[in-house]
Amino acid sequence: MSEKTTLFGKANYRWMLIGAVVIALGMILMSGGKNPDPNQFDESLVYGFRRITVAPILILAGLVIEIYAIFKKPAA
Repeated sequence: MSEKTTLFGKANYRWMLIGAVVIALGMILMSGGKNPDPNQFDESLVYGFRRITVAPILILAGLVIEIYAIFKKPAA
């Protein structure tokens, strides 16, 4: 009869989920920055180490994980 083949294996979907979680974590870390006083600019809220360094690195790492998950050969 007809054998059903899938494009991705179970491990591929697991890596895709891990990549999506890492990207979401980076987005969450980048969000926020509401200033309590709208008349005064607080540079540390917008340009903090977490927002301009850690979050983009996590997002790029998540994208690399997604690319790996897509190109990984599924188990036979």
